[in-house]
Amino acid sequence: MQPSLSIPSLAQAASEAVAHYWVTRKQQQEKQEKSGRADQGSRSAVTGGAQMDGFTRLFTRLIVEAGLSETHIHYRTALELPGYFRPTKEWDLIAVRDGQLLVALETKSQVGPSFGNNFNNRTEEAMGSALDLWTAYREGAFTDSNTGD
Repeated sequence: MQPSLSIPSLAQAASEAVAHYWVTRKQQQEKQEKSGRADQGSRSAVTGGAQMDGFTRLFTRLIVEAGLSETHIHYRTALELPGYFRPTKEWDLIAVRDGQLLVALETKSQVGPSFGNNFNNRTEEAMGSALDLWTAYREGAFTDSNTGD
């Protein structure tokens, strides 16, 4: 187990997550350019995924430090949860203990010249995902979610 994150080490861990983001974006863009099939504009830097993995690792570490065993945290597999407006939704990180969902997290990045438009799109995505998850829960899509069992 890693040592507890003090404020200075939390700042360092966040700095490392930010650095991972930018390095990964650059690597993805270079990879697409070398393949000769680069997406238009800066899109090639984000369509490969994984640029937010540093933050997912940081969130995992924080959850573990809050007392949840890492065996209950999923960030590479077992990420699908039932939805209401769509059959399922894949999240970036979920934590489940004793059959109870504790955390469902999706990471999003925000960079580029059309910040205002992208901000609105990301806000709508987040609100839609939250509404879908809570409606699925309310309507009993999660096993025993409304019975207290």
